[in-house]
Amino acid sequence: MHHDFALLAQVGGAQGNFMTTVLFFGGMIAIMYFLMIRPQQKQAKQHGQLLARLKKGDSVVTQGGLIGRVAEVGDKEIKLEVSPGVKIRLKKSSVQSMEAAAEAPKSEEKDKKEEK
Repeated sequence: MHHDFALLAQVGGAQGNFMTTVLFFGGMIAIMYFLMIRPQQKQAKQHGQLLARLKKGDSVVTQGGLIGRVAEVGDKEIKLEVSPGVKIRLKKSSVQSMEAAAEAPKSEEKDKKEEK
């Protein structure tokens, strides 16, 4: 009889050990999702939105480091003007970012500078 209780105690301990292992691996998967997968999906979504907003005249930077103005936008390709009269064809997905357009000084700022 004494041996039956010892056997039951061991089976119960093994079941608890299994649950601990399952919770550990579940926690690891959750951490991987929030630290790796989710940010990557968010970045891909933002890149897709950037590509959808591309229009003629935008100043862009490609993944290869080329800087130019968009001359033409197609479904999968763009024409990028890298120098006056020099246009190259690129995959639309190779656009990495848009450059911030340099703002022209406002007329009020010009007036203040002229007064000094």
